[in-house]
Amino acid sequence: MSIRGRFRHSRGDFRLDVDFDLPGRGVTGVQGPSGAGKTSLLRAIAGLDRAPGGQLNVNGADWQRDKDFVPPHRRRVGYVFQDCRLFPHLDVRGNLAYARRRADNRDATPETNATRLLGLAPLLDRAVTGLSGGEQRRVAIARALVRGPDILLLDEPLSGLDRDRRADVLPWLEALHRELEIPVVLVSHDPGDIDRLADHLVLMRDGRIIASGAVQDILTNPGLPPSHSDEAATVIAATVEHYEPEWQLNTLRTSGGSLHLPGEPLPPGETVRVRVAARDVSITRSQPLETSILNYLPASIDTLDDMKGGQVVARLHSGKDPYLAHLTRRSVAALKLAPGDDVFIQVKSLALIS
Repeated sequence: MSIRGRFRHSRGDFRLDVDFDLPGRGVTGVQGPSGAGKTSLLRAIAGLDRAPGGQLNVNGADWQRDKDFVPPHRRRVGYVFQDCRLFPHLDVRGNLAYARRRADNRDATPETNATRLLGLAPLLDRAVTGLSGGEQRRVAIARALVRGPDILLLDEPLSGLDRDRRADVLPWLEALHRELEIPVVLVSHDPGDIDRLADHLVLMRDGRIIASGAVQDILTNPGLPPSHSDEAATVIAATVEHYEPEWQLNTLRTSGGSLHLPGEPLPPGETVRVRVAARDVSITRSQPLETSILNYLPASIDTLDDMKGGQVVARLHSGKDPYLAHLTRRSVAALKLAPGDDVFIQVKSLALIS
């Protein structure tokens, strides 16, 4: 099961030139600077932009092969645009019902299921013009699902939302990630969205795909832009071991050792994902003894690569988990760090993302 395609076409001064093979299930994130071709890629998959001679196969179904082209209205695509494009003269229920009536397949999702997945029951009889931005995004996603798509395309579903409105949408996107059997392609400029939602990551620049692979491999590859950015981070899977109520600390087990996460108690045995920012990781030659930093793990240095501004990005592993650290060149020289060295990493803070 996969999404395989090749598109080469121009519009004005812009040229899209991509070959890709994406997972047929789960969430694929697409990132890149403005003008990189992210939306153009979604539009080509949806058939809204035609690439002569292109190819597209979605989980075994040919949607384009050279001159054979399935038009957009016959593709089982759920497309959520940045501006939602809801019908303002209809309430939420009416928008969902319209989408179901327009579905050209017998597997259209009943409105009740889409309503449950996006938590829309309290909103069904409300006018869409009276909804918050986050609520409108949820309705737009539900409307796309009602059509029973084979693939869901989300173009910046959280753009323009403030923190509270983003918090209104993100948990529902996570629920879709857990429950949907179909692939989701998510365009986002926010690294946090990718960390939280994506399994696979595509990086684009100048109309081309410069990297594609498992999100953790792409984020921690020192030869790619994400590891050099101020938002560079890694996402670690951990198992909740126990909670210390006196200190309000969760103890999490990773492949490299234990980490401690303050906050409300988490269910023992639950698997969670935590985000570790590169700027919050430091390196020491010896095991920390008297330090206020609770989280430290034995690690080994994989690579050291120069960055701009007198900095170095270190890629390390602790157990099976990769970590990134942004260090000054002076610190690297003072500690005489080199690939292959066994060290300890200190993690100043963690962020629970799921």
